[in-house]
Parts: sequence; structure tokens; C-alpha cells
Amino acid sequence: MSYEAVVIGASAGGLDALKTIFSALPADFPLPVIVVLHLHRDTKEELINFLNVGTRLKVKYAEDKEKIKNCTIYIAPPDYHLLIEDDKTLSLSVDALVNYSRPSIDVLFECAADVFREHCFGIILTGANSDGSGGLKRIKEKGGMAIVQNPHSAEYSAMPTAAIAVTDVDYILDIEEIAGKIMELVRMSVYAKHINS
Repeated sequence: MSYEAVVIGASAGGLDALKTIFSALPADFPLPVIVVLHLHRDTKEELINFLNVGTRLKVKYAEDKEKIKNCTIYIAPPDYHLLIEDDKTLSLSVDALVNYSRPSIDVLFECAADVFREHCFGIILTGANSDGSGGLKRIKEKGGMAIVQNPHSAEYSAMPTAAIAVTDVDYILDIEEIAGKIMELVRMSVYAKHINS
């Protein structure tokens, strides 16, 4: 199994959780990381600056029609849904709120499931609502990997709990364990690909 992308959804408490994951990823991490964090619509560049400090990968807001590149972390801009097109470019939408949210985790995850299928990691982190649970279920149904932050150690347990309730998740992990697990699975997939080639 080879992987092509990581998609992450977070809400309340998610900034610190994302920082923990991002800071643990190496500079040569071979996949793009595409993120929806529920943000206030007035959030500015200070968020990107904060996430870039101590992070070896480039962190940026996603841009419409942008080609997805490895070694980059894309954040959905405030008040825009973030979608992945069949040609593996990003697109932004101001369609109606989904699960009371724009950007919506479900919107991103459902696109990722349809485009990357079994070659995708879906990760749900801390949050106070249920956004992302349907999208993570779709990723799992398409053969992708489903990872959820342990609700018992998450700052807000509602979102991880909702995801676990509807998805046969592969791993339930404390936030400090998630980056290591991703890297372990990526290394295993690269090794298996090398052995089978």
C-alpha cells in the first residue's frame, strides 16, 4: 500500500494539536498534508506564521487551482471550503455551510476519499462538534487509513467521539503518537513497494 496524502480535521483546541503533529514531521516527509481547522473568518496570516515556527515543512493557506505538492502543509483559508479535484489540484468554494462550518472537514475528507481512495490518511483531532465523522467514514470505506485522536486525552472530545461512533477506525492515539504512527506507516509502504518492484 502506498500513500499519496494526509488530510486532517480539527476544531476547538485544534491549533495546539496541529502544532504538535507538524513539529514532529521531518523536512523530507514525502506527502502533502491538507488541513481544515475551524477558524474565525477574520483569522489572518498570524496563524500561518505561528504554525511555521518550529515546523520543518512549509505551511501555507491553500490557493484556488493550486497543484498539490509533497513536503507542504495546506490550510483551508477562513470562510472557504477546501476541495480536492480529480487532477489533484485544490479548489476553494463559498458554498453553504456544512455541519455549521465553512471550511467543513466533511467536504475536504469526502473529496480526498474520492480522489485518493486507499492512498489516503484521514485524521480527526480535538473538536466540540461532529464535523468530519461522515468524511472519515468515507475515507475508510474507500480503503484509506482512519486515525482519531484519543477522546480521553483530547482537549475537546466530541469530534473524536463522533468519528469513532460511525467509523471502524484503524488507530486511536494520543496527540503525541500520531506523527510517529504516520511516519511508521509511510516507511512500511515505501519498503513494501521497494520489495515488490
